[in-house]
Amino acid sequence: MEDSPSFSTKEIYWLASCFWGIITCKLVYDITGFISPFCFKGYGKLSDKEKMEWNNRGFSTFHALIAAWASLYLLLFSDLFNEDSSNDLIVNRSSIISNMVLGFSIGYFLSDLAMVFWHFPALGGLEYVLHHGLSMFSISLSLMSSQGQIYILMVLFSESTTPFVNIRWYLDVAGRKSSTIYIYNGIALFFG
Repeated sequence: MEDSPSFSTKEIYWLASCFWGIITCKLVYDITGFISPFCFKGYGKLSDKEKMEWNNRGFSTFHALIAAWASLYLLLFSDLFNEDSSNDLIVNRSSIISNMVLGFSIGYFLSDLAMVFWHFPALGGLEYVLHHGLSMFSISLSLMSSQGQIYILMVLFSESTTPFVNIRWYLDVAGRKSSTIYIYNGIALFFG
């Protein structure tokens, strides 16, 4: 009788953080749809497609904030990639927290990819599918091998510009393209 394969604690953390990412995306999508009519008078006048994209950008922004802050912490403030903290090569270092951040991001990319397919091509075309597919592939490779996480976290830190991209879209849909905040957001996006 053969032994059945068992999951390691590390793999359970990956799956749990991936499911956490998926569930969080669904919750933030619903919360965005619930609170937006109270925060933005024009939300009710948006088409169903615009409301769906508005809510989708809500969880995109949430993921970007979590991924950027966690990456910043792991790269600069934790000891994970500190030269003196370990004898391992920097590219071979990982931690429970870094694994969970990467798992959370896979959950986000799966959720967003499902939305892209479900509403294809309203939320993006093949370039979004390619972007999400390559992102999940590289994150998965890094998770499974426990290598290269420093590079993946650097790329995830670049998600810090996503809120500015989404705010730009929100302001455009709200008819505020000529406002001062639109200009300041554009400047912040440029420097980001």
